[in-house]
Amino acid sequence: MSLELETSIECVLFDLDGTLIDTVIDFVTVVNLLLAEHDKSAISAESIHQTVSDGARALVKLAFNIEEDHKDFLRLNQRLLDLYYIQLESTEASLYPGLNELLLKLENSQIPWGIVTNKPEKYTVLLLEKLELTHRCKVLVCPDHVSERKPHPESILLACQKLGCDTERTVYIGDHIRDIQAAKNADVIAIAAAYGYLACDAKVEDWYADFILQSADQIEPLLNLLKFA
Repeated sequence: MSLELETSIECVLFDLDGTLIDTVIDFVTVVNLLLAEHDKSAISAESIHQTVSDGARALVKLAFNIEEDHKDFLRLNQRLLDLYYIQLESTEASLYPGLNELLLKLENSQIPWGIVTNKPEKYTVLLLEKLELTHRCKVLVCPDHVSERKPHPESILLACQKLGCDTERTVYIGDHIRDIQAAKNADVIAIAAAYGYLACDAKVEDWYADFILQSADQIEPLLNLLKFA
């Protein structure tokens, strides 16, 4: 089995949660911890799985059935974030199946890979440290580093600039419509991770991604198909 990729792609950029790393187990833990603190019943892992891509605020809305104008919303949101940071110290998150092997092949092929995420730097850096990915990831762009979040293209363009890569030979993989919109706006190849944290009513085919993947192990074969003159 080849230890390198046969592709013309210059770099591979990933969204983080639900695309590169399966992090939902940590969110299930902390959301239900927060509910327990308020003597409320736990909610299902499935409902959290379908909501987590929309961030902590969406999880607070889901768990407590409140909106952002509720008097307790900001306090609950901050407590959820604090619990999540504590949980990261003993994170149960992991790379999706087959992705460590893919990252190794990218590294052996001298193709840099990186992360472009809407997850704040504080949490992203700790997670990458715990999974021993910090030094392997060649570029990390979080909301802290840009003025506009995805779906604006700024974060993807910044990653390409830092790596010195041609946008036309860059792929961005993500599990949310905003990821595909950001990729399209940045003029990179847009790949939808349909294996990620999709809402129950999500229609991936309506995102107009260049490619749709049903499992993480489909990424490598796709990359090897992407060859340019």
